[in-house]
Amino acid sequence: MTTPNKSGCKPVASTNTLNRTFSIAPMLDWTDRHYRYLARIMSTELLLYTEMVTTGAIIHGKGDYLAYNSEENPLALQLGGSNPQDLATCAKLAAERGYDEINLNVGCPSDRVQSGRFGACLMADPKLVAECVTAMKQVVDIPVTVKTRIGIDDQDSYEFLTEFVDTVSDVGCDTFIVHARKAWLQGLSPKQNREIPPLDYQRVYRLKQDYPKLHISINGGVKTLDECRQHLLHIDGVMVGREAYQNPYILAEVDQLLCGSNKSVLSRDAVLEKFIPYIEKHLVAGGRLNHITRHMTGMFQGEPGSRAWRRYISENAHKQGAGIEVIEQARKKMDC
Repeated sequence: MTTPNKSGCKPVASTNTLNRTFSIAPMLDWTDRHYRYLARIMSTELLLYTEMVTTGAIIHGKGDYLAYNSEENPLALQLGGSNPQDLATCAKLAAERGYDEINLNVGCPSDRVQSGRFGACLMADPKLVAECVTAMKQVVDIPVTVKTRIGIDDQDSYEFLTEFVDTVSDVGCDTFIVHARKAWLQGLSPKQNREIPPLDYQRVYRLKQDYPKLHISINGGVKTLDECRQHLLHIDGVMVGREAYQNPYILAEVDQLLCGSNKSVLSRDAVLEKFIPYIEKHLVAGGRLNHITRHMTGMFQGEPGSRAWRRYISENAHKQGAGIEVIEQARKKMDC
């Protein structure tokens, strides 16, 4: 286990300098650039991840799948793919665009992902994962990391996990983000795979004990910053997913509670005030208000009037011509 430095944040166990004490999980359709901008307002220390982007989308897609706001850095790109050459091409493009890390998805269990031979099914082929990591590391100077599960289907022994880690770390991958559930590749939906397989935090703790030179972050089922602090007694970093999206204001205290920052905690209203200029810029560029406000409905979770806030935004933000006044009125509704 690593020990906190003078600032309160743990030094990384690996050679890269990114602070991985707390990160937000890549979540498809959720952790887009609008959400990430909002998250960065609340915490300057956390590490942000993009939604998973496939190599095919980047190489052959018509849109710019690498676009992001410079204010989001430090920012990691999560890639989905299993062709080493394609992954290397995308990693190089991402590094040139200013991303701080490339993360390979070896954890998603969806049928669509499996049909493309990437995601959690890659755990069964650690040599291929090692080839993918090698190809990317040869063309970029930024960290190449892996997000994985503790096992798949009936291949869920600790030995199976360590064989995977041995093979991939041997080619220079020194950072693993481990979702503390195994994945069932058949019979369960992605949602069910986030809930039904039991969490096994102890297995991830053991992995850190057995591989002290690797940076190990834990993911899965974490809902509070107090839980994060408990995990950090055993491992190097914590990645939070759904709770960080559905109750985003928990991010406002990450720097203070987990990273030893002395700066003041922003109030919810102060966060909104800092977010308004970004929203206005989005609207001027022709964007729709609900593209952003869908990420804000949980900002007042647990506060008096939060239901009125959610309802007003849900009923009005999608309307043609909706602007900042919707947010202002939603806030006023909370006081009624």
